[in-house]
Amino acid sequence: MSTRQVRPRRSAGPVVAVTGAADGIGRALVARLAASADVRKVVALDDHRGDVPGVTWRVVDIRDPQLTSRISDVDVIVHLDIDQSPETDHRERRAYNVRGTQTVITAAAAVRVRRVILVTSAMVYGAQEGNPVPLPEDSPTAAEFDDGIVGDFLEIEELAGMAPVAHPGMTVTVLRPAALVGPGIDTVVTRHFEAPRLLTVKGTAQRWQFCHVDDLVTALDLAVSGEVSGRFAVGCEGWLEPEEVEEITGRRRFELPAAITFGTAQRLHRIGVTPAPATDLHYVVYPWVADCATLREAGWKPSRDNAEALNALLEEVAGRHALVGRRLARKEATMATAAGATVAVIGTAAIVRRARRKRRG
Repeated sequence: MSTRQVRPRRSAGPVVAVTGAADGIGRALVARLAASADVRKVVALDDHRGDVPGVTWRVVDIRDPQLTSRISDVDVIVHLDIDQSPETDHRERRAYNVRGTQTVITAAAAVRVRRVILVTSAMVYGAQEGNPVPLPEDSPTAAEFDDGIVGDFLEIEELAGMAPVAHPGMTVTVLRPAALVGPGIDTVVTRHFEAPRLLTVKGTAQRWQFCHVDDLVTALDLAVSGEVSGRFAVGCEGWLEPEEVEEITGRRRFELPAAITFGTAQRLHRIGVTPAPATDLHYVVYPWVADCATLREAGWKPSRDNAEALNALLEEVAGRHALVGRRLARKEATMATAAGATVAVIGTAAIVRRARRKRRG
């Protein structure tokens, strides 16, 4: 049942719906939109009610076809209810993310919502040793279609491309943020900075570009207003070199040949030790920096530079420990650090097997 907060009715501006509105990026966006004089009404959609005042809350599962009845008065819908957790089974996550996006687009078309806004990732450009730094914003999507989160993003982008063809009159805007950081962000990339050392591949220099959630929200606000459209990247200007990352994090790099890095990671993933496929490691060892030309030309500027964003990430992950994307208990982390970085990566499976045997008694 919808609960409407008492607020002055605005005569102009769109009615904007946001999925995933109770928490995280969705919560931040609805709070910003609720304070905007350019938005007539904000409809907050989630499977539970949030705490942002001044918006109309509608509790709904975004995969439910009955979503149409919850957005019949909406002009613009921003879909942010995406699961990026490394802990979610990849089949469940793919089904949730793709079906949710498909339902949102179909429901929007059914009730003639004219604009749909989606968020994927600059990961869709692919992380490759030979990538130019930065990548032009109109570069083709060259990521590998696998069972990692980037596979979800590629499917979502396919849906975005088909939507205007299947539903004439609908426009779909896609934002592609760089490596997200900020409160509540937990991804394979952020877990890289929970490790005792920074993994690098021999002969390759990673460059780092980040996007703070606060800056993604301001970019989404521009998309809602229609000042930017199409598919475009969101992130800090420029990038950090490996030496700068070492200095900011206080962590040293360790270097492995590509064959050992990806071969070991794939074996650990195959036996269920690590949550992400080996291809996800590409995003922590190869560059995928994007030129945010569309936003720059619109006058948008990020509130943080890459160094400040990385410091925000370090504050979030303080006290956590992970290797190859798998979060470790304190005792496991101590063993891994003591063993040395290279041995730690290769020996993660042995640590996990010992822990499992102990639990079984």
